[in-house]
Amino acid sequence: MSSRQRKLSASTPAGDAASRLRAIYERLVGTYGPQQWWPAKTPLEVVVGAYLTQNTAWTAVEKSLRNLESQGLLSVVGLRAISEEELRVHIRPSGYMIRKAAAIKAFIAFLDREYEGSLEKLAEESPHIARERLLALPGVGPETADAILLYALGQPAMVVDEYLRRVVTRHELLPIASKYSEVQRLAEGAFEGDPAATRTQHYNEFHAVIVQVGKNHCGRVPKCETCPLLFDLPAALPRKGSAA
Repeated sequence: MSSRQRKLSASTPAGDAASRLRAIYERLVGTYGPQQWWPAKTPLEVVVGAYLTQNTAWTAVEKSLRNLESQGLLSVVGLRAISEEELRVHIRPSGYMIRKAAAIKAFIAFLDREYEGSLEKLAEESPHIARERLLALPGVGPETADAILLYALGQPAMVVDEYLRRVVTRHELLPIASKYSEVQRLAEGAFEGDPAATRTQHYNEFHAVIVQVGKNHCGRVPKCETCPLLFDLPAALPRKGSAA
């Protein structure tokens, strides 16, 4: 952590960081418009996509999903019936096919065992319990669990990905070494005053527009000069005592 970020973490109130993040969200919505994410036709396709997108570009995931769809396998029945070995072949474009095929089959077995093979029944579960159960499955970390909760089950879960981490650390809202849960709490704080009924929609749009700015500007090498968030970037703002 840099000395500047140590000072930041000690001196910047959490409320100020949350307010800035909310302003970032509103600027991005104004720039990109409603995204209506996740790009999938069914809740189960969201679930499968959440597994396949781990450590993989979305273009590769789309190839795997097309393979599954063309064989009529994007259903609980289809994924239950196919062997793990066959599943590996269809999802090969997404990489890590052995691990991902095993994880998808484990999810289907979990859904059958606990919820009669019904995503609708899983969606009726308490979000806290559903998240704990998802995290107990192989191949499911916090980001995958929260993506499933938000996009497949319609629950108010804040998804933290590498793009969001880059934005909050480059804008010095949090230190670089912040944990997933710390970034998540900050992002949730940006919507703390919103009605519960609209929170899921905001979480959805927030993640989607963060992905947009991440792809266009906040990659591994940042392109700040044309970024819509330049207004909030500390490095771009004049310091006290410096020339305007």
